[in-house]
Amino acid sequence: MTKNVEVKSLPSVVVRFCGDSGDGMQLTGTIFSDLSAVLGNTISTFPDYPAEIRAPQGSLSGVSGFQVQIGTEPVITPGDQADVLVAMNAAALKVNRNNVKRQSVIIVDSDSFQKKDLDKAEYKTDDPFKEIGLVTQEIISAPISSMVKEGLVEFGLDNKSALRCKNMFALGLVCWLFNRPMDHAFEYINNKFKKKDTIRQANIKALTDGYNYGENTHSSATTYHIESKQQPAGRYLDINGNKATSYGLIAASERANLPLFLGSYPITPATDILHELAKHKNLGVKTVQAEDEIAGICTAIGASFAGNLAVTSTSGPGVALKSEALGLAVMAELPLVVVDVQRGGPSTGLPTKSEQTDLLQVLYGRNGESPVPVVAATTPGECFNAAYWAAKLAVEHMTPVVLLTDAFVANGSTAWRIPELDKLPAITSNYVSNYKGDKEWKPFMRDEKSFVRYWAIPGTEGYQHILGGLEKDSETGVISTKPDNHQLMVTNRQAKVDYIANCIPDLELEGDEDADLLIVGWGGTYAHLHAAMDEMRESGKKVALAHFTFINPLPKNAKDILKRFKKVVVAEQNLGQFAMYLRSKVPGFNPYQFNRVKGQPFKVKRLVEEFTDIINH
Repeated sequence: MTKNVEVKSLPSVVVRFCGDSGDGMQLTGTIFSDLSAVLGNTISTFPDYPAEIRAPQGSLSGVSGFQVQIGTEPVITPGDQADVLVAMNAAALKVNRNNVKRQSVIIVDSDSFQKKDLDKAEYKTDDPFKEIGLVTQEIISAPISSMVKEGLVEFGLDNKSALRCKNMFALGLVCWLFNRPMDHAFEYINNKFKKKDTIRQANIKALTDGYNYGENTHSSATTYHIESKQQPAGRYLDINGNKATSYGLIAASERANLPLFLGSYPITPATDILHELAKHKNLGVKTVQAEDEIAGICTAIGASFAGNLAVTSTSGPGVALKSEALGLAVMAELPLVVVDVQRGGPSTGLPTKSEQTDLLQVLYGRNGESPVPVVAATTPGECFNAAYWAAKLAVEHMTPVVLLTDAFVANGSTAWRIPELDKLPAITSNYVSNYKGDKEWKPFMRDEKSFVRYWAIPGTEGYQHILGGLEKDSETGVISTKPDNHQLMVTNRQAKVDYIANCIPDLELEGDEDADLLIVGWGGTYAHLHAAMDEMRESGKKVALAHFTFINPLPKNAKDILKRFKKVVVAEQNLGQFAMYLRSKVPGFNPYQFNRVKGQPFKVKRLVEEFTDIINH
């Protein structure tokens, strides 16, 4: 007798794929996210990589995960806990036991739950679900590995190659569970493996077998449907933060009519910026993979002197190494964008995990008085705008600018609407042709209002000059150690950065104007803080959010907003760096703090609990 399968409509759902690093969980999650976006759903993803390059197979430290929330209405976070967990082995189940809801569905490969697998994952009994407290969930246990090997016999693959397709079987089963058509998945596989026809066919067969297994065995009594919704007209990409950062830099290059140069050294999680920009030589982009971090920034400084929009990308440890050269760019007053994709530290720390612990380093981590504007990206899609603004400020104000992202927004993805280039803010260089003074031009003459020096590109007739790291005479630009001159130059460089407050957007206040609590954040925590605010407002509480993209200098209206509310909490993924900075900039400002440094995104549920306690306190 055929069982009836109930189809339940959901406004949103969170799915988490997890397994060994070699199980293809990132690819599986990416395809599922892509096909959901194509169907008109909004998405937010969170790839969760292990820190080790390749931990022992089946071990707890080698588990890789990919979480996605898909919805009918806009979703802005990957979700706290999964409605559906796909665990490809016993270790993946154990590591993710706290990442699933009580009433959720767990799909497992039963072939990877043998005694040897349980031993590797350090279970003490032969009932892993009961042992780790997963007793309220619906379990779909399927012999995925053996079915994949049997189903792909016709392709003549060895066992290792055949088992690499088991992630596609799992994807097919999830597509059945959510009534997802697989046309886009077929297209993705065809493009990815177009030069490996046997592998291409094997993956398609495994994907189809997974879907058919769910259909024929009625693996669950309920399947689910997430309604599609027409999105605003335009061209969309499923884009992650590193790619959006790269595109923002390219757009700024085009808008400023300057060639783009990237000098960088590979470092997790920033390396993909180097990889992406290297693909765009047709747009005049030049990339150099330098021998180390110092060489990377120094090549960029040289390119800036030569008239390029110069960029170097790195993460926290690399920022430390680049600090002396960054000071050189401050002294030489050259445009430069330093992209810092923050990761867990100190030292090598947690290379694949996310933190906001580089803030004070990029604000103050150089010798001497060396002020640098700092911009922070809020979401994967907004990395484009943040990168664009960082380049705009660098070029227009003749200064190095630090762009802070983090591993969460850099690797996370969203459906991003491609902007129209001509609608982006103009970028106008302060070329030496703008100089209208009576005196003969010297390299450190500057605009009296903005304190920006005039940019003379080498090779411009009549404007030959040199730059260096020693202090300059404010009139002639030659080396000077005079006390009064040094005081003047230090003051001028600070005034130049301070003036930027007149050129950036005001801080936006979201939520209730008469809020009982103002939530303050910066950078990549935006989505989780916004979700917490939304949830609290839906329960009847008056809450507002002020989230900072521009950190140095602060927006001109920031002080007024911060001092308007009786209760303010600054939430960040460090031990209070931004709160400390705001106290130094806003007299009398003494906020509550919420600080977590776990290498993982905030949990919205936890934020709501903490913020509610503050209101009730």
